[in-house]
Amino acid sequence: MQAKDKAPLWLCEKCENFTDIDDMIIREQTKDEKDAAISKLKDFQKDFVSTGEKKSRRKGVN
Repeated sequence: MQAKDKAPLWLCEKCENFTDIDDMIIREQTKDEKDAAISKLKDFQKDFVSTGEKKSRRKGVN
């Protein structure tokens, strides 16, 4: 459940700021947040193993 007065924040890929659903900038991403996101991405890429298998959706399953 989510409070109506607190809209979800999105991280804009172009300006790298937190925006609301109407693309209005709510607040800028801090340097610490940027560094943390970059380190998490590097850790993920380091640990991720690609099998080369093509991903597809299962049909007939809801």
